[in-house]
Amino acid sequence: MMKTLLLTGFEAFLQHKSNPTERIATQLNGESIGGFTIVGKVLPVSFKESAEILLDFEKEVKPDAVMMLGLAAGRASITPERIAINIQGGDVDNKGVKLKDEPIIKQGPDGYMTTLPIHDFVEALHSHQIPAAISNTAGTYLCNKVMYSMLHACKQRGIALPAGFVHIPYSHDMCLTNPMNPSLSYETMEEAVRIMIKQLT
Repeated sequence: MMKTLLLTGFEAFLQHKSNPTERIATQLNGESIGGFTIVGKVLPVSFKESAEILLDFEKEVKPDAVMMLGLAAGRASITPERIAINIQGGDVDNKGVKLKDEPIIKQGPDGYMTTLPIHDFVEALHSHQIPAAISNTAGTYLCNKVMYSMLHACKQRGIALPAGFVHIPYSHDMCLTNPMNPSLSYETMEEAVRIMIKQLT
């Protein structure tokens, strides 16, 4: 019996004209990978809406695993995140909202560790000659918020749902206007996501 994996990406934000995670989540939607049927969802870059939409959609889909994707400009590798922290802030979102070090969940735990097999992810990606490394900071922007919110919801509901976040670099086309940033091809990034999903089976 096929399981279901919820795969999320984000819309374009800040100065970025596109977001490769939006394309990947859309492209892989409906595919069967490693025993999972992929359900793709693109989230808004909004402090108010992103986590709420994610959690509502997760309750609707009832997936067996959740992999959230986000863009990390300047990184050269696929970087699974180890931890999400109970802070939201940083740059302005797409709604014009800017926060400064506010808690995501008042009186919530300081952080949540991923429940995805991130060491297996990195080893599998290296075996396919794809650059990858574990990251110890998801920042404080929307990527961190949705990761923290998803893991907090799992904890509150007492469910052992494999869930976590993976940052990806620029795609090659984005370097046409930002040539100093490292990048990977869409094909390589899509392959990387498929490889990581197969580690969940």
